[in-house]
Amino acid sequence: MKAYIFPGQGAQFPKMGLDLYNDHSLAKELFEQANEALGFRITDIMFEGSAEDLKQTKVTQPAIFLHSVIQARVSGSFSPDMVAGHSLGEFSALVANNTLTFEDGLRLVSRRADAMQKACELEPSTMAAILGLEDHVVEEVCGKIEDVVVAANYNCPGQLVVSGSVTGIAEACEKLKEAGAKRALPLAVGGGFHSPFMQPASDELAEAISNTTFKTPSCPVYQNATASPSINIDEIKSNLVDQLTAPVKWTQSVQKMIEDGADEFIECGPGKVLQGLVRKIDGSVSSCSI
Repeated sequence: MKAYIFPGQGAQFPKMGLDLYNDHSLAKELFEQANEALGFRITDIMFEGSAEDLKQTKVTQPAIFLHSVIQARVSGSFSPDMVAGHSLGEFSALVANNTLTFEDGLRLVSRRADAMQKACELEPSTMAAILGLEDHVVEEVCGKIEDVVVAANYNCPGQLVVSGSVTGIAEACEKLKEAGAKRALPLAVGGGFHSPFMQPASDELAEAISNTTFKTPSCPVYQNATASPSINIDEIKSNLVDQLTAPVKWTQSVQKMIEDGADEFIECGPGKVLQGLVRKIDGSVSSCSI
């Protein structure tokens, strides 16, 4: 069974999507439609901007969404049995399995990016990648820190990203290194994503989602918040809202997809990060790009 997977923030790179724009008339049409909908020419930044330009949240999230969804649209062999996306990538997955239209998916991603940026500005917060410790050890150490520090991304065995206050993350890095972590790396991010610091963004996104039409998916989506498949519209909406403050259960999602029959994982979007994570989660399954 084929599982199509969609990357999240961090997969961007300069000139992303330019080949799609030049090689496919449908891609060009969709990119231009996005320029008009967003109110600025995101293609100019994607195709001509620097890596620093692409780091702006209002650019990064829609840019990755556009690259992923358009790549799926122009592929002649897109036939998923199941889909999943890492954080932002979940919106790409929901367009790919026909739960959301291209237009509504882009609108929600843009709204999500703006809401997250505003939440980051309300109170300082950050993230760190913890390498070489079992998940339960990281959870136990973080649970003993007074400041807010929570698990944010379960990426693969031995790689867990934590999110929280600036002082809390600094303390967590020190204590996790003492506990045996090979590395505890503060990340250059705008804020503490997938943590309580994103509650204002979650509230704003909930309103936008409630006003958006969702259709019955053509195949199950394995959602970050639960690591479980869903085709129920109300459940999908609720999990999308929860995703901003809940951890991304990527390891668990991949394991569940394999349990449910996935033997081929196909990454659709910029970069190859998710392929690498899948191989670390279970080296017996096939992984490739679209």
